[in-house]
Amino acid sequence: MSPRLDVPRTHNAPSTCPQGPTDSGSLAAIAVPGPRAGTTSTTGSTETTGTTDLTDADVPPHTELGPLDSRALSRTLFARLETLEEGTHEYAYVRNTLVELNLTLVKFAASRFRSRSEPMEDIVQVGTIGLIKAIDRFELSRGVEFPTFALPTITGEIKRFFRDTSWSVRVPRRLQELRLDLARAGDELAQQLDRAPTVTELGERLGITDGEVVEGMTASNAYTASSLDARPEEDDNESTLADRIGYEDHGLEGIEYVESLKPLIASLPARDRKILSLRFVANMTQSEIGEELGLSQMHVSRLLSRTLGKLRKGLTLEE
Repeated sequence: MSPRLDVPRTHNAPSTCPQGPTDSGSLAAIAVPGPRAGTTSTTGSTETTGTTDLTDADVPPHTELGPLDSRALSRTLFARLETLEEGTHEYAYVRNTLVELNLTLVKFAASRFRSRSEPMEDIVQVGTIGLIKAIDRFELSRGVEFPTFALPTITGEIKRFFRDTSWSVRVPRRLQELRLDLARAGDELAQQLDRAPTVTELGERLGITDGEVVEGMTASNAYTASSLDARPEEDDNESTLADRIGYEDHGLEGIEYVESLKPLIASLPARDRKILSLRFVANMTQSEIGEELGLSQMHVSRLLSRTLGKLRKGLTLEE
């Protein structure tokens, strides 16, 4: 049994509260928290006063209520919620009942995002968080119907969920909104022009430059990502995406060797560095190097062999 919404007053006669609603008026009467105005009857010299306490047995399941009944009961529960202290069992009971009564608003808002890749259960769960926030912020005295107040809050919570969590790569909010504007303008122009619009036409429609249009289109590619191990759906026998776009870059190994050789070359004598430069940078032969430095071809060959051996030994020691 859920906690009672009020503290019953002592009375001498059984409650006259009906056990089941027949219309929105009776629902409102049942849901009035605390004692209702009692009916007084006189039997001899004894007076009896009827009171009503709201428990979970008095409130019918939300699935059995129509829209008008749910709205009337919600108004009554909101009035009661304002009189209760937050954190009490009674407050939690009324608040949870309001959530159950208005879950149809969440399902209605979530149905607008059915085409998204996220599971509908997750969208409804996020929308329910928005519903709870709307219940906590709603003020009955403003004279606004709760569905009118709650739907923007629920929809905003769902949109925030997609903006913050559904992008594969985090992009600025400006580009996220630009992606939506481009998609909307593209659909409108495609219907008018009977063809796909150009970048310039999209820019003129939105009042932005061609560069901003291209930037927004590039950002759209970050919304979803494909796995490198995924295979095309139309042909399971085809290789994966990684096999088709990946390759081994042998030049990376050469870069590693060059970086390792730099300190070794810097430690060589000036003549040895000059010979290496003429041989491997200027592509000169040993004879041409000998003429350049005034050495014989054999002497150049011995110096070159000695220098290369020293560098090779230095790389081997580092490895």
